[in-house]
Amino acid sequence: MTLEPFGARLRRAMDERGPLCVGIDPHASLLADWGLSDDIDGLERFTRTVVEALADRVAVLKPQSAFFERFGSRGIAVLEQAVADSREAGALVLMDAKRGDIGSTMAAYAATYLDPASPLFSDAVTVSPYLGYGSLRPALDLARESGTGVFVLALTSNPEGAEVQHAVRADGTSVAATMLDHLRAENADAAPMGSYGAVVGATLGGSLGAARAELDINGPLLAPGIGAQGATAADLPKVFGAAVRDVVPNVSRGVLRHGPDAAALRASAERFAAEVREAVSAVDPAAG
Repeated sequence: MTLEPFGARLRRAMDERGPLCVGIDPHASLLADWGLSDDIDGLERFTRTVVEALADRVAVLKPQSAFFERFGSRGIAVLEQAVADSREAGALVLMDAKRGDIGSTMAAYAATYLDPASPLFSDAVTVSPYLGYGSLRPALDLARESGTGVFVLALTSNPEGAEVQHAVRADGTSVAATMLDHLRAENADAAPMGSYGAVVGATLGGSLGAARAELDINGPLLAPGIGAQGATAADLPKVFGAAVRDVVPNVSRGVLRHGPDAAALRASAERFAAEVREAVSAVDPAAG
C-alpha cells in the first residue's frame, strides 16, 4: 500500500481541520488530574477519551510513545489501538518516538512506524539525526516509498539542545542549519508541500537569529511549545516568519488539562486551531 505523499495529506488536513497537532501524553500527573489510576486501565481510559474526542476533528494527533512503553506490552497494545482508531477517524498520526540509530537498527525502527504492515503504522514519525543525517536514510527512503513523513529534530526548545544544534561546523554552518539544508534537498520540487519536516520550538523566539532564514524547507515545521510551555499562536509569525504557513503547532497539556470532559477537550482544541489560523492569515491571507 502506497499512500498519497504525507506532505499533500498534511496540507489538506490543516486546510480542512485547522493547523493544529494535539499530543497524547499520558503523564502520571495528568492521569491523576483526570482522576485516573497510573496503571494500564487509567492509560486505556485516558487514551480512548482523547481519541474519541479529537480524532474526527483535529489535523494531527501525536502520541508520545514513551508514556505507553512504560507499561510494557499492554501499553503498546493501547498505543496500537489508538493509532488505528485515530487514523480511521481521519486524523493523521505522528508518532513521537524520536528514534535514531544506524544501519539495520534504523531500518527496523523505520519499519516499526512507516511500514504499512506494522501494527504501529503511522502517518509520520519523529527521528533524531545526531548520529549523522545519513544514518536516517532507511527512514527517509521508506517514507518516500510508503507515502509517510519524517520529522527531524533541528532546533528544539530544550536549553540542552543548543550545545549540539548551535555548534558550528568547519565551514561555518551550524549543525541545525545543516539539518535544515538536508531537508530542503529532500523536499525539492514537492507540491504542495514536502513530506520531510523539522522540529523547531515555538518558544525559541529571537534566539533563532539567522537560522530563521533557513526555515523555508518546503516542508512542515512541527512547533512544540504552544500553551503550557509559554508560547502562543500570536508568537508564530514572529518566530517562523514567511515559513509560518507550513508550521504545525503542537499543543499537549494546553488541551489535555481540560479532560476528561470530551466537550471541553474539543472546545480547547478548536480554540487553539482558530487562534493559529488567525495568526497565520495575518501573514498569509490566503491561509485564512
